[in-house]
Amino acid sequence: MGLFDIFKQKDINQGIEEYSIVSGAVLLDVRTPQEYKEGHIPGSKNVPLQTINKAELVVKDKEIPLYVYCYSGSRSSQAVSMLKRMGYENVTNIGGISAYTGKVER
Repeated sequence: MGLFDIFKQKDINQGIEEYSIVSGAVLLDVRTPQEYKEGHIPGSKNVPLQTINKAELVVKDKEIPLYVYCYSGSRSSQAVSMLKRMGYENVTNIGGISAYTGKVER
């Protein structure tokens, strides 16, 4: 990892591809319920950042791989930090849906 890699945007499309091949992985959308209703990635679960402490209601096993996204990547970055502090071991920020090129569900 180079010095400037921390400034590089996450590639949500690559993240979704990785999520799709990881057995048992969960895709978390940490946007608001209203944003989620307006369009989300098929198969994702909505756990808004404001209520991330309730993630255990959706994902009980803290070893399951979690792939987290929001609109731009900022809230998902915060959510990943919080989830790790909650004991989730395998959490990945895949960025923002604003750069997603795949199918969206409404």
